[in-house]
Amino acid sequence: MLIDHFPPAGLRLRTPRLELRLPGTEELAALADVAAEGVHDPAYMPFRIRWTELPPAERARSVVLHHWSLLGQWTPHAWKLPLTVFRDGAPVGVQLLKASDLAVTTECSTASWLGRRHQRQGIGSEMRAAVAHLAFTHLGATELVSSAFTDNAASLGVSAKLGYADDGIERHEDRGRLRVIRRLRLTRQAWLERERPEVTVDGVTPCLELMGLGLPAASDHDRPHPGA
Repeated sequence: MLIDHFPPAGLRLRTPRLELRLPGTEELAALADVAAEGVHDPAYMPFRIRWTELPPAERARSVVLHHWSLLGQWTPHAWKLPLTVFRDGAPVGVQLLKASDLAVTTECSTASWLGRRHQRQGIGSEMRAAVAHLAFTHLGATELVSSAFTDNAASLGVSAKLGYADDGIERHEDRGRLRVIRRLRLTRQAWLERERPEVTVDGVTPCLELMGLGLPAASDHDRPHPGA
């Protein structure tokens, strides 16, 4: 079976409304279709890499190729886990969790996108809460970092809801103009002090070695965690 050779294929995160996991082949195609339909208002660019400006067919193909490339470059020292987010069995977006030398740094970072028609429904905060639970409860992380342009109200709102604190800024040139990114950091202590959705995790123990970790930080199938 695939999970015998690549255990993250068996990883499952579940919240009250969502399931996060690696997609099958046809599910990846359906995810690409979500991207082709649109990810944001064309008048605003929330990403540093402007992949959403590609024509719909090329945008869809880029989702497939990017997914495969992240898994193909995986090592225990540096990995990126591009979990597809499912609602009612259908893909709605991607929640990425990544780390470098996690056993030493105890830090993970996130990135995500959500199909435009699935936005403004609280899905963005629920899917990031799911990977925060994975990182803090199962992977031994002590801090989770994220970033967003200063005018990206939606992303910054998710971070504020989950308890992130400011961690500095970055200044970037974008087609001849300045754009500023806010860095954000969530500590495990701040996460523990917030209410958060119930999250259950299956299949994490076989993944730990491939993530550069030893013993699990918690049981393989943890109890739902309603909050502090």
